[in-house]
Amino acid sequence: MVRHFLRNLFASKGSAGRRREVIGAINTRRRELRRQFGDELKATGKHAQTLTETVALAAVAAERLLGLDMFDVQLQGALTLCDGKIAEMQTGEGKTLAAVPAVVWYAKAGKGVHVMTVNDYLARRDANWMGPIYEFFGLSVGCIQQSMSSEERKQAYLCDITYAMANEIGFDYLRDQIAFYPQDQVHRPFAAAVIDEVDSILIDEARIPLVLAGGQSADSALFYRVDQLTRHFRRGFHYVLDQYGRNASLTDAGIQAVERAFGCRNLFAEGNLRLFTAVQDSLHAHGLLRRDVDYLVKNGAIESVDEFKGRIVPDRRWPAGLQSAVEAKEGVAAKPQGRILGSITIQNLIALYPQVCGMTGTAATQAEEFRTLYGLDVEVIATNRPVIRVDLPDQVFQTKKEKEQAALAEILRIHKTGRPVLIGTASVEESERLSAAMGAVPHHVLNARNEEEEAGIIARAGEPGAVTVSTNMAGRGVDILLGTGVAELGGLHVLGLNRHESRRIDHQLQGRAGRQGDPGSSQFFVSLQDDLLVKYGVDQLNSPHAPERIQRLIEDQNLQIRQFLRKYEGVVEGQRQAVQQRRQAILTGETSCASELERLVSLATIDDLWSEHLAGVAGLREATQWVSWANHDPLHEYLKDIDSMFEAMQAAVAEEIPKRLAQAETSGLNPSQRGATWTYLTTDRPFGSIEERMISGLRRLIGKT
Repeated sequence: MVRHFLRNLFASKGSAGRRREVIGAINTRRRELRRQFGDELKATGKHAQTLTETVALAAVAAERLLGLDMFDVQLQGALTLCDGKIAEMQTGEGKTLAAVPAVVWYAKAGKGVHVMTVNDYLARRDANWMGPIYEFFGLSVGCIQQSMSSEERKQAYLCDITYAMANEIGFDYLRDQIAFYPQDQVHRPFAAAVIDEVDSILIDEARIPLVLAGGQSADSALFYRVDQLTRHFRRGFHYVLDQYGRNASLTDAGIQAVERAFGCRNLFAEGNLRLFTAVQDSLHAHGLLRRDVDYLVKNGAIESVDEFKGRIVPDRRWPAGLQSAVEAKEGVAAKPQGRILGSITIQNLIALYPQVCGMTGTAATQAEEFRTLYGLDVEVIATNRPVIRVDLPDQVFQTKKEKEQAALAEILRIHKTGRPVLIGTASVEESERLSAAMGAVPHHVLNARNEEEEAGIIARAGEPGAVTVSTNMAGRGVDILLGTGVAELGGLHVLGLNRHESRRIDHQLQGRAGRQGDPGSSQFFVSLQDDLLVKYGVDQLNSPHAPERIQRLIEDQNLQIRQFLRKYEGVVEGQRQAVQQRRQAILTGETSCASELERLVSLATIDDLWSEHLAGVAGLREATQWVSWANHDPLHEYLKDIDSMFEAMQAAVAEEIPKRLAQAETSGLNPSQRGATWTYLTTDRPFGSIEERMISGLRRLIGKT
């Protein structure tokens, strides 16, 4: 209703004109409210009914309690959020404060608001920082931290406003789905979500499932045997990569090598599917995943590095087979995988909220995707002060070596002037290579190896003469304040050593300079040997805009991929919701059971068979490529089979409950181990690189018949 009301309100005289009128009315009311003090002002806050009154009161509370004066652009951002849209606000424009009036507005409905952040630190910081304003309105505020107990989480979610990482909200939701008693569930029904860094959460993280697992792990010995063979494979002879470097596939020579080594007549026979998928995972691990780029080996374990943020992501793994293949490649101990008890993507989690809005510094380039996948419009908010940062044209070089030599010369040149320099690199490997080449130049390195030192490094990055080499870690949620005299020298200079697949990442890096009207500059150095250009077959740059054309192409491809993933994920998500509704009715007693034991047995049976169904879905996904031999549509066949499997699962639940109840009455109930959580890094093509693999496989099959 709020969204409908605001949409009509702003449509009546044109959005921009009407928005200015509303902001004018808010500022008029702010001046009136400044004459109120103490209990009178608090009483006004608790009884505020209109949007204008609420936003004006929040602004006055920010002045009184935090000493922060809300600019008109922040008011515009707040109204955009109240309108159920995405507000694009540049770095340093005060997004955290701009969100507060909208959070208050949604919270006054009494159903709870989740403010989603990208890490624990921001959830804690923002809840504490903005807490006094919420308390002024008589609203309670809590935050979720990874170390919290179940009871602490429950109390935080009962607050009017709850700050939390999106992942933590999702994992708590999954744990609620396997609770045996209502009091063990921590969530109440979802109402509204205000998402900070919305592009990171709804685009970069959208297709990465959150996974709840337990039970025994599968034997990973096969992956170590396969690795002993594939680590000696040569690209172009034993295997090839697809056009865009997303998938690896065996050549005839590679197929023959596997069949000889494992003594199997036909690798593509149904009985060899496990071996075939283990080989494919191993090829992916060796051919597509790079140490110190995609992951680190730290304390004897594989630590995944987020490609967009450059940070280690705790508890993130590749799907079970690929994770085991990477562990075998690096010779580290295998992590227990367990069986999947429940899973949900961030995209499907967000769909559970009736009201969603968000903010970020970079959303406009993905406006179509936000609208297509989420029904969210993007509104670009002007800066409070004009941006005077100078964004220089790209410098283009033939080789990486030439690029890095030129970058070193440029860093030395600017360093001599006393200006601070922030150098953006694409990986841990690149940041450390550049650091080694810097020689005697004093500098700091910020990457996934030393992220604990991030706050201290960033605090000094704007000081005179500072040189900071960083991965994408310094690209989001960071304000670099200029030291004494730096503005007069020209401000911070940002030097990017790569164009990224997403324009948003480039814009985040550029946005470190020139905040709040500060002077600054940015420039990218690129070479024809950079991953972006090599991957897409660019051997010459006739125009400095060529990288941007490639980025637009990639963004279009990624949108198509996410739309495709939504098609096959949507069916399983619908099944999950149907199972959960049935389970919740049993959990709460809405569906009567004959006894407490039968209730528990029913819940455990549903959990076990749903877990088996998810395992069957994963197996089907691996095997779906075979149907392309008969000129069938893989997605159609996959969805048809998923539907049949679900019907069989529902029938099995009805049959199993009486059997298990009889067994439990004599031997007791022993539910499976449960509770471990992690996120999955999914591959882009759920059914594999069908064309290359199947052509080779079909040739082999014909040759053996």
